Amino acid sequence: MNSDARRARFERLAPAVIDAVRRYLARRTDPATADDVLSETLLICWRRLDDMPEEHLPWAYGVARNCLANAERGQRRHVRLLARISRLDPPPATVDGPGPPDGDLERALRSLTAKEAEILRLWAWEDLAPAGIAVVLGISANAASIRLHRAKEKLRKTLTSSGHEESTEGSRP
Repeated sequence: MNSDARRARFERLAPAVIDAVRRYLARRTDPATADDVLSETLLICWRRLDDMPEEHLPWAYGVARNCLANAERGQRRHVRLLARISRLDPPPATVDGPGPPDGDLERALRSLTAKEAEILRLWAWEDLAPAGIAVVLGISANAASIRLHRAKEKLRKTLTSSGHEESTEGSRP
């Protein structure tokens, strides 16, 4: 693909990728990290444009997911370094204020493993089918379907045990 055709393809795909990946990241991290990861994701999309399939969003989500994992590893290294420094020169004590109120859904999602919560977010927030989830997670569509089903069941049981009535939506009379 010549450079003009390559550039035209990227310019055609970029707006949809930017909007979707920005929403994906906003649900998973703070705004500054989301901006950094979005930039890195777009750079990788440009570099690997020839590898990008026609169904580009799941592929771009997978790239963003990996970039976010790298950013989170970097943040953990940073926190460990600050902890070592604070042992040598402790900061003054501060008191945190109250956090935002947590709802039953947030508590239920926190009770899931990180993988279970992520697969539910991809399904519910990013509106991906199991095939798209499989691309993002780098697993087979069958594995994605099974994991999604199990995560939904676990979330349902958690919400039901916390006093929520079970939904009858989608069930037959």
